[in-house]
Amino acid sequence: MASSPQPDRRKVDIGHSTERRRGRRRLSRERVLAAALDVVDHEGLSALSMRRVAAELDVEAMALYRYAPSKDALLDGLVEQLYIELHADLDREEPAPLGQSPDLPAWRAELLRGACALYRVSLAHPHVVPLLATRLLAVPLARRPLAVLKAHERVLALLERAGLDERGVVTAYRAVTAWVLGYIFSDLRAMVDNPDEPDPAFRLGLHLMPAHELPRLRATVPALAEKGGYQELTEGLDALLDRILASAAPREDEAADPA
Repeated sequence: MASSPQPDRRKVDIGHSTERRRGRRRLSRERVLAAALDVVDHEGLSALSMRRVAAELDVEAMALYRYAPSKDALLDGLVEQLYIELHADLDREEPAPLGQSPDLPAWRAELLRGACALYRVSLAHPHVVPLLATRLLAVPLARRPLAVLKAHERVLALLERAGLDERGVVTAYRAVTAWVLGYIFSDLRAMVDNPDEPDPAFRLGLHLMPAHELPRLRATVPALAEKGGYQELTEGLDALLDRILASAAPREDEAADPA
């Protein structure tokens, strides 16, 4: 599986030391989180530390604690950064998702567009994606960053527009969230054993899997190593929405007999 492209490595610009002493290019939470994201994008989550981010900003580690009081705060900030990019993506005019019918209801088209936007942002920051599971499992809902909560709110509002009752909205929200995040986790999971190996079988480490115990997995790994892309994401979400709508009861105000 080809690795996702990474942006050019560059240090976060904070100005020269003389400028800092004069109060120019001061630290801010945004700049601290941008530096943390830059470190993780290029070196992985294991490289993230207060000291490493401070070095990226060319300051002392103690200077960061005003903006991120702990490593957990940095991790939550990375999730926030990803969702901020998601909202920025959604604010732009993007092409319709693959396979989208021109007469698709607006709420459904927006759900598909949101799924594609989260997938696109995740591809840009694959090392941050594990935090979508670990931090959202560890952080209570009300304490999550506002950008994350707004994404939840957006999905709930779209599902309400589908005509589902309250129970149906909750069921659909869980199903849609599970599919989109699960698809992203599956598509970005580590598959390559030796990136420098030109032979695909050795590159994927098939020789390490016992053929007599794992025949189906060995045969399927080359296909699994290829990303499913937007089309599989939207086709799966479409099928899921069809099933939800077919089994959901309409809201009472819409089920009332007009006669």
